[in-house]
Amino acid sequence: MKTSLLISTYNWPQALELVLLSANNQTEQPDEILIADDGSSEETKNLIEDFKKKLIVPIYHFWHEDKGFRKSIILNKAIAAAKGAYIIQVDGDCILHKDFVRDHKALAQPNVYLFGSRVNIKEEFLPKLFASQKIKFNFFDRGIKKRTRNLRVPALSSLYKTTDAVSDKMRGCNVSFWKKDVIAVNGYNEEFEGWGREDSELIIRMMHNGVLGRRLRYRGIVYHIWHKVKDQSRFEINDSLQEKALAAKSKWCEKGIDKYL
Repeated sequence: MKTSLLISTYNWPQALELVLLSANNQTEQPDEILIADDGSSEETKNLIEDFKKKLIVPIYHFWHEDKGFRKSIILNKAIAAAKGAYIIQVDGDCILHKDFVRDHKALAQPNVYLFGSRVNIKEEFLPKLFASQKIKFNFFDRGIKKRTRNLRVPALSSLYKTTDAVSDKMRGCNVSFWKKDVIAVNGYNEEFEGWGREDSELIIRMMHNGVLGRRLRYRGIVYHIWHKVKDQSRFEINDSLQEKALAAKSKWCEKGIDKYL
């Protein structure tokens, strides 16, 4: 099974560097790394070019001009180009546990998507985090909170079963799915602009199309780097788009991935 690690980013090369370092530290590597860049500056491009030379795994950089938060578009472009049948998606501010890719691959099953949670890195720890380029965390590290999420216990993870209910714990920063399942619902809805709901609305359409969800707990761990809350001025509009998909039991969006295939 070929896998694509998909990382979304926007103008935070310091954080992306740690994510890519943690990607290089995986006990089981993906077959490729796709970076969906929503319009970052030259600094991010230069960082990615440096990592292309350092990593054995090929890296592909997808970029478009910065015209505001248009994450859905750049994700669609990256997914359309993915060579992997299975896509593991994270945000560019989430450091990966060394077994992150291995865990997602191990629990992948047909007609199912996986969703995990995240350990939070505290604001006051950021200077030390970046100065030391720390990518490994244990349960007792002072720089984290939600530390029970840092417990990797595969036996306990097996207690979580598939469900046809949409979970409010699903986060786009730690999710994996089959490329064919995303294409079947026409990918991300590009009507979404600004922060909020683009990931969950995609999952809702996938579930309306018969895909089940499974919570990835005690495995597939990421460490979210604290940052200021993004502009949420379009959240109500985006939330109404999601509510519309729920009410109509939508399986398809008109403005989606098909134009890139």
